[in-house]
Amino acid sequence: MKRIYITTFLCSTLLLSSCNPDLLDTAPDNKYTESNFWKTEAAANAALTGIYAMLTEDGLYGGDATPLWEEGASPNAFCYSAGTQGFDAVGRGQQSASTGGIISARWKQAYQGIGRANTFLERISEVGLGQELQNRMEGEAYFLRAFYYFTLATYYGGVPIVLSAPDPESQKDLPRNSREEVIQQVLTDIDLAVEKLPVKYTGADVGRATKGAALALKARVLLYEASPLLNTDNNIEKWQTASVAAKAVIDLASEAGYDLFDNYRNLFLPENENNREVIFDVQFLFPDAGSSFDLINSQYNSNAPLQSLANAYEMKNGLQISDPNAGYNPERPYDNRDPRLYATIVFPGDTFKGKPVTASTFAQTGYAMKKYSIYDKETPPSDKADLKANQSETNFIILRYADILLMYAEALNESNPGHNDILTYINEVRSRVDMPNIPSGLGQEVMREIIRKERRIELAGEALYYNDVRRWKTAESAMNAPIENWKNQVLETRKFDAKRDYWWPIPQAELDLNPNLEQNPNY
Repeated sequence: MKRIYITTFLCSTLLLSSCNPDLLDTAPDNKYTESNFWKTEAAANAALTGIYAMLTEDGLYGGDATPLWEEGASPNAFCYSAGTQGFDAVGRGQQSASTGGIISARWKQAYQGIGRANTFLERISEVGLGQELQNRMEGEAYFLRAFYYFTLATYYGGVPIVLSAPDPESQKDLPRNSREEVIQQVLTDIDLAVEKLPVKYTGADVGRATKGAALALKARVLLYEASPLLNTDNNIEKWQTASVAAKAVIDLASEAGYDLFDNYRNLFLPENENNREVIFDVQFLFPDAGSSFDLINSQYNSNAPLQSLANAYEMKNGLQISDPNAGYNPERPYDNRDPRLYATIVFPGDTFKGKPVTASTFAQTGYAMKKYSIYDKETPPSDKADLKANQSETNFIILRYADILLMYAEALNESNPGHNDILTYINEVRSRVDMPNIPSGLGQEVMREIIRKERRIELAGEALYYNDVRRWKTAESAMNAPIENWKNQVLETRKFDAKRDYWWPIPQAELDLNPNLEQNPNY
């Protein structure tokens, strides 16, 4: 699919939700217009690619390194710089309607993606495609519209639902729909996508949304809905529904080719992109749609891991470092640890890019994030030694099979504690890195904490932990505390207002444009 971005990137700019009027003022024969665009399969493909392309924007998964910086809004990392899309402010509980950066960009660009999807779904029938191809392309558009609406609902709560092509006059004063209404629309779109999408692709189409991607997104949506932040009465049926959704992906795995990739570190390297563990990812390719992942991880270090994350990794024997029987040596704190630590974090005493890591190599916390960087212990080749902004091309994985296994275990533990599948799938994830099995016979509350810790370790650096601590409603303790560097020195004390900060503010620019939008409480 990376080739699709290259060949259709310019055409897809026609589909911006706020279109440049100069593109539509005449009908010359040397440029596309609204009246002559929807004529060919190539044009339809360009339009569809335009919907995907929004994923690479700075409010979603692109820009310089937006998904890497999102870790800095969680207890995993420190965004010390104001140039981190405002995630530094979110981490400190200082976000406001006027913060700008990610607060405004995420809203705007999700709606741009929705606008492109709406236009596509309205106009695709004009092209005259074969029914099978049209169904598949419609399925992709429904999946992406669901994804963008779920993104809005996850951060802002209820938002206006718009299901028609952009029309500034009729859509400018829409009030917010309830969050429940938005999620119902998300699920409706996902179910349509599941009906229309194939199980797998080959060749240049690899990377498009599949039936498995739609089912995986449904599992994530329902898992969030079942979690304590939104499921305040602990309705067991919601957890059951989430477990069924996750199990549907597992049941599809054989046909779709899903499985855990054999090497955890290599899973995140460009030479292994679109491997069997990847269910859906964002496609990057320099120079057309590159990222700055390597630059941020190895030079700017503005997503610096915290001591709290380093401490969370178990010893290789499966015991916590605080356990007196673990064999932990504070003089050699990184010896004999969970192998995922070495695959995820660069630490003092490590080797990185062919050089020893000292206390001053990564001065902010002493640590750097290795995941989503091509760099490791080896000296990089000269043509990769100093990658600049937007030159990286490692795909960013949004949905992967290990996450599905942990989703299923979590939902099952809440709805049917003691079920054999809980340990089966947690231990499958741990076995990939040769970590000991979790023993049987543990109670629901103990398993809940084990599953939450396993998610933190397995998915560290993947822009998921911030939403995990929000949906678990533990952010008020986890994010209302001092954060420390590798010497256990306090860097800052974070604040999290439980009456306000579980939701982002509606951007002030949107409130100014639309007087019918209501702000979230206490902003």
